[in-house]
Amino acid sequence: MKHIYLNLKRFDVPTEFGGVNRIAPVKDWASYIITNTQEELKKYDADKVEFAMYFPEAHLLEAAAAKAADSRIKIGCQSVYRADVSVGGNFGAFTGNRPAAAMVGAGCETTIIGHCEERNDKAGILAEAGIVNPDAINRILNQEIRCAITRGMTVLYCIGEKAEEQTQWMEVLGKQLELGLKDVDTSKVVIAYEPIWSIGPGKTPADKEYITKIARFVKDKTGGMDIVYGGGLKQENAAMLASIGEIDGGLIALTRFQGEIGYYPEEYLEIIRLYMNGGM
Repeated sequence: MKHIYLNLKRFDVPTEFGGVNRIAPVKDWASYIITNTQEELKKYDADKVEFAMYFPEAHLLEAAAAKAADSRIKIGCQSVYRADVSVGGNFGAFTGNRPAAAMVGAGCETTIIGHCEERNDKAGILAEAGIVNPDAINRILNQEIRCAITRGMTVLYCIGEKAEEQTQWMEVLGKQLELGLKDVDTSKVVIAYEPIWSIGPGKTPADKEYITKIARFVKDKTGGMDIVYGGGLKQENAAMLASIGEIDGGLIALTRFQGEIGYYPEEYLEIIRLYMNGGM
């Protein structure tokens, strides 16, 4: 089974506010994305590939409403809180947070957890208290994963090493897997590998040999869990990633990196076509 995921980050912000949304008014943004992709995705075998899109919270209801009954798209949110609503317990005192119950109620089937941007945010909060503790972040992410799975969601769990961690990549990724997946039903989880050191303008992308090495390590460490490339599946690397047997798919974000950068549904579909056809 292949997995093609889409992290829409905050690509909903219009260009006049400094964002990259040129495709639709904010109120129509999610439905535009769903309606301009779901029919084309039906041509792929459901037994061979799954599709999920991770929307900002404000767009979940619209995205769910735009889905056709036979749509292949799974609607997802961008992480969940580390505690949840419960009968006889906390009935909703989660101001500013995303309990898994609320996300499922809004139509989510899946969530992305541990993305490098989420990890950086948690690290920044700890840094304000003068604390550097990656293990604590991994334990918090583990709580989020368990809340999501308990509520019936599947999880895309992101791991990755920074430039200063490259010489200890095995220890860093090993801890992220060990602590993040503790007491977790891993049949509900797919791993996304983000080579954080290689992501961004002017940085050298991770090559096939490096990605293969990491994928083999993750599969060995986890007993064969599926792993996708989270450093950005794009037109330029679709063929290379498709040629790596140990990689089970990819995470798409931006589809255009020059000129009018942003996410464009037609380019998203082309990335998928290239990947599924081995770059042809």
